[in-house]
Amino acid sequence: MNLVVNAVNKYGSLQQISKPQTNATVPKIQTQPISDTFEKSKDETSVGIFYIADLHGKMTNMERICEMAKLFNNTNKSDIKMKLASGDIILGSSPVKNKVANDFLNWVGVEANALGNHELDATPSAFAETLKDAKYKLLAINVEVNPNSPMSGKIEKSMIKEINGEKFGIIGTAPSDALERVGTRESLEDIKIDDIDTTIKKVQEEVNNLRAQGINKIIIVSHIGKDADKRLAQETEGIDVILGAHTHALYKGIKENESLLYSKSGEPVILTQAGKDGEFAGVLNLVFNKDGIITKAQNNLARTGNFTRKLQFKTAVESIIGKPEVVGKIKSAAPNPENRLIENNPHGNFIVDAMRKELGTDVALLNAANIRGYFVEGDIDVRRINDITPFEDKMMICELSEKQIVDAIKVGAKSFINPGNKPGIILVSGLEYSVTDKGELLDLYYIDNNGNKSKIDINNPSETRKFTVACDDFFALGGDNYLPVNPKPDYIKQTFEQDKNVYTANYIKKQKEPVEIKADDRIKIVKS
Repeated sequence: MNLVVNAVNKYGSLQQISKPQTNATVPKIQTQPISDTFEKSKDETSVGIFYIADLHGKMTNMERICEMAKLFNNTNKSDIKMKLASGDIILGSSPVKNKVANDFLNWVGVEANALGNHELDATPSAFAETLKDAKYKLLAINVEVNPNSPMSGKIEKSMIKEINGEKFGIIGTAPSDALERVGTRESLEDIKIDDIDTTIKKVQEEVNNLRAQGINKIIIVSHIGKDADKRLAQETEGIDVILGAHTHALYKGIKENESLLYSKSGEPVILTQAGKDGEFAGVLNLVFNKDGIITKAQNNLARTGNFTRKLQFKTAVESIIGKPEVVGKIKSAAPNPENRLIENNPHGNFIVDAMRKELGTDVALLNAANIRGYFVEGDIDVRRINDITPFEDKMMICELSEKQIVDAIKVGAKSFINPGNKPGIILVSGLEYSVTDKGELLDLYYIDNNGNKSKIDINNPSETRKFTVACDDFFALGGDNYLPVNPKPDYIKQTFEQDKNVYTANYIKKQKEPVEIKADDRIKIVKS
């Protein structure tokens, strides 16, 4: 059997490429979701899937994706159309922002969403309240919920979707490493997530259950990461599509051994990954034969920035969050780094400087993954700041020793050699450091408020010399293991209800001149 994949030539029309299963590729990426579908026989079924993942609460991209979904509705010519999400649509604990994310899924018409780690940022009671208005199913086969939790009954293993007489089984998976990604939040006291081996076993059992009901088209909405998705595809049978997330990869088109794999029984399995922060949305066009096997496939990713934020959706969002306050003007802004997890980030540095100045501490520390956007020239309002740092954590003033600071920076430095560059380097204010691209911390300096610079011995840091440190509760309580996990550490001196976005807005308001987001060398990365 041949699997047929389609590419798009430079004129935008479809060009069909037929290859044996062992050598199927798609060499081009389409710039927007396309309406074209495959030629098919009367016994075959064409399916168009609009898919999203890892939006991380980015409301401006949600508005654009609403417009993209409308285009998909109006132009895709498949026999069957559906819209699916693979988790991390929500980010942070803000009930208002989470309502926007939930309503967004309803507006788009998403039928199922996987449970991502950031869906667990909210407390169980707050998340359960958000889900009261959900018109979609929240899916995770590998999750056990405490029967006494407000989340009890809110997460389902799978669902059966029937469209035009065709039945599809949709199964969800949640990330086994959620504890590392969410920290010590209350949700993880109520929810237990299986390891990858157990997850794969449970998925196969559910696939078997669905196939026993005569369902031969199986889709996974997955938030376990690309490597685990590949295992899932190759160590099971009966799965047709895995809509992946969590590792923020981009699968452009269809490529053998990346987005086209084969099950234990030799059937094709199509995988997707749509990047991070809602920067892309995808359309997967498929043809299934009468036995439920994919015979043709086409994967298109579209950059959301190419689509307009229509007034209809912008107004709908602002009806929930309010009209944003303009707090100042950006005169100029340095380029946004390509990989925010392992680069010195001028946009993040400005925010960490605001944390230090507004809280009056010696030092400020911020995990690089907290930064999800960038400043641009022109007026800056609170919504843009929230897009840049959207988590809504609580700010804290801690008293940390040299050793605790050095150890945290060393954890971040290992991101250069860790899979996916996680958890990300530590952004700093009041400090400078050098690190190799092999993850070795070379030196560290403290710069006081008068600009005086003193070296810290990174090989023998003091446990008695202390600094006041501005940070958020994610960092302070051991999120991503920069510090040892501890729900009640004695080094916390003050806690504030506001997050860094509020302090950044206040900091900008106090500037007498338009702000310049400048690059500096406070973090030097030495190439080996």
